Amino acid sequence: MVKARMTANPWRATLPVWRSRVVLCAIGLALVSLIGRAFILQGVKDQFLQAQGEARSSRVIEVSAYRGRILDRNGEPLAVSSPVWAVRAAPGDVEVTSAEFKEMAALLDLPARELRQKLAQSETGLILLNPWVTPENAQRLARLNIPGVYQDHGFRRFYPGGEVMAHAVGFTNVDDVGQEGIELAFQNTLAGKPGSRRVIKDRLGHIVEDVASLRPAREGSDVTLSLDARVQNIAYRELTAAIELNHAKAGSIVALDVQTGEILALANLPTFNPNNRAHMAPAQMRNRALTDSFEPGSTLKPFTIALALERGKVTPETVIQTAPGTYTIGPATIRDAHAEGALTVEQVIQKSSNVGAAKIALSMSADSMWHMFDDAGFGTAPQLGFPGESPGRLRPYKSWRPIEQATMAYGHGIAVSLVQLAHAYTIFARDGDIVPLSLTKVNGTPQGRPVLSSKNAAAVRKMLEMVVQPGGTAPLARIMGYRVGGKTGTAHKPEAGGYSNSKYIASFIGFAPVSRPRLIVAVTIDEPHNGQYYGGSVAAPVFANVMSGALRLLGVPPDAPMRPIEAPSSEDDVKESM
Repeated sequence: MVKARMTANPWRATLPVWRSRVVLCAIGLALVSLIGRAFILQGVKDQFLQAQGEARSSRVIEVSAYRGRILDRNGEPLAVSSPVWAVRAAPGDVEVTSAEFKEMAALLDLPARELRQKLAQSETGLILLNPWVTPENAQRLARLNIPGVYQDHGFRRFYPGGEVMAHAVGFTNVDDVGQEGIELAFQNTLAGKPGSRRVIKDRLGHIVEDVASLRPAREGSDVTLSLDARVQNIAYRELTAAIELNHAKAGSIVALDVQTGEILALANLPTFNPNNRAHMAPAQMRNRALTDSFEPGSTLKPFTIALALERGKVTPETVIQTAPGTYTIGPATIRDAHAEGALTVEQVIQKSSNVGAAKIALSMSADSMWHMFDDAGFGTAPQLGFPGESPGRLRPYKSWRPIEQATMAYGHGIAVSLVQLAHAYTIFARDGDIVPLSLTKVNGTPQGRPVLSSKNAAAVRKMLEMVVQPGGTAPLARIMGYRVGGKTGTAHKPEAGGYSNSKYIASFIGFAPVSRPRLIVAVTIDEPHNGQYYGGSVAAPVFANVMSGALRLLGVPPDAPMRPIEAPSSEDDVKESM
């Protein structure tokens, strides 16, 4: 039997045994290295790596605090915050059908074209579509479940008083930070303190997990103003009617409580709607009663007379010769609107004689007049804490020339704000003292600072009551059932280094009831252009309507017969010197 010869397979490779062992050892070492690395990362460096991960995805976000309300003295809301939602989008991730796009634009209150432009941006992060979406619309938008659209909770400020309260209350910006008025003045009180939360966000900034609350938000505190919304509405209505009737450029009105120094009304025109500021002009934002100063004209004469009474230079019955209606000092001549001849000091106020006031002023020293004006608050901001308060202009008495001292006696060469002027008249409405002003509600009775004796304050009150009687410059300021006192002012506006011959500021300031004054109302009408420009014919009727409504609203008892007021017999009754 022949045995078959075995032959080797030529395709079978013969490998040394050591090579397989080397490969096995290498794999084993790699596994050991991976296990060791995993142990180091997870057991030794876990805190470092966790911090790095959180730095890339964990964020601390601010939680908005509810802003405090602004209320009038009776608790009427003037500024409130309502919950809203800010809607943002990642343009590259938004997927929306044509129908969804139309509904989305409607819910966001955006024109379709504007929304399409926003979503066409090449931004890689989130863009703001609308910062103020109502909760109802936000819920409807969320139900659409559009990819790439996200929402954040916040608040929006609303102003129920609108244009009527705009200048006093002010407004906030899109971040709920006060920009004007009380909103700015009391920012720290109203704003509270925002809280914070730790969240996990994806690369687009979308919150995917709410981790923890780090600090709860603290709500802002309410601010209760001295303003009375009812009196404010009357003041705004009458000022608006006067501006339209006289074709005036602007106007302001202030109402004060004589007893407490509280501002009950403060209105200006032109105004703006703080709920819709899309087309707001800077001129509309000016709180003219506080920030603008003007030459007060004849409304300053009572202070000159009061000082002369206090210094014993005159008595109410002292006769001042004003004929022939002019008074020359150096190269300048002072003129009265009507030549009156000999007038008592009372009649100087009643007839508003520039000549009489100038002669009385020059019987006193310049420094005594300066100190009188300074004690009345002129030249110093009212210290209400309101942004932009004007101090007016009261130059140092050492620089006064005789003609300047004479003209300051009737309100030229000095500038005041309407609030300053109203504040100063509390000296006459009270018993010669002056109390601090306040835009917030006052509890209790503030302490007054004496300026005049009670006897001389009463004497000036009597003169101011004569102004509104027949023969005075402001019979149109009378109101049925109440004794009224006040003073007219008509001043040429400064222009190009001199004074305009066609632009005037007409003013009236007064108080009532004279037997026990409760309210002061001050009115200015800027550049009336309807044939009348005297304070007695333009501003006095506004005073009468506002004072009448406010006194009855506040329940102030009448102190005069309830008889209808007769109209002045002639136009001359409302003219005064300028």
